[in-house]
Amino acid sequence: MNALVETVRAELAARARPEKAPDMQAYLKSAMPVYGVPRAGHREVARLVPPLDGFEAWRSFVLELWRGAEHREERYVALDVLALPRYRAFRTMEALPLYEELIVTGAWWDLVDPVATRRLEELIPDVVPILRAWSVSTDLWLRRSAIIAQVNRKADTDFPLLAELIEPNRGDREFFIRKAIGWALREYSKTNPSAVASYCASHELSGLSRREALKRIGAGPAPPAA
Repeated sequence: MNALVETVRAELAARARPEKAPDMQAYLKSAMPVYGVPRAGHREVARLVPPLDGFEAWRSFVLELWRGAEHREERYVALDVLALPRYRAFRTMEALPLYEELIVTGAWWDLVDPVATRRLEELIPDVVPILRAWSVSTDLWLRRSAIIAQVNRKADTDFPLLAELIEPNRGDREFFIRKAIGWALREYSKTNPSAVASYCASHELSGLSRREALKRIGAGPAPPAA
């Protein structure tokens, strides 16, 4: 594993764009240095990692690269390896403790959201009880993850579940929670705008959440009469 991690670091360093690094680091508000490697570059490095033999090897590599990261792109490669199609069979509820560690220790949108919106989505419906528990967690990134876990599910979105996960967070003043609520509702509005408009009309939301939720549909229709 150490040799593989060093190979990843060498490949990233070879693709570094130092002229891009300061702006990227400032945009991400990252205390961890960055190489300035674009998205296509770190995905290419992930594909160069030789196939990992079995769940434990896959998990161990992801964690070693993540925990020992010296540059932010090393964590991006860890997320890219996590997502490779060849490891689809490993992405079961057995991987949930791994995902939880990545969310809690990632603790910023660029590292949390790929896990929340892709990896958790793959675990629905089995992960639903965990999402309910996370929605009331003291950790804001677990709460955000619960709220946005369905943003890519389109017509398959369980809207009553989404409303349930939003409920304990509607009054939260944390930006990333308010933004998550708006994002989740906006994505569902692409499939069912009337449901989202009705929800917004009948629930108190922060200004940010409401603006995001209604961005694609305007004010929407009035909620149905009781």
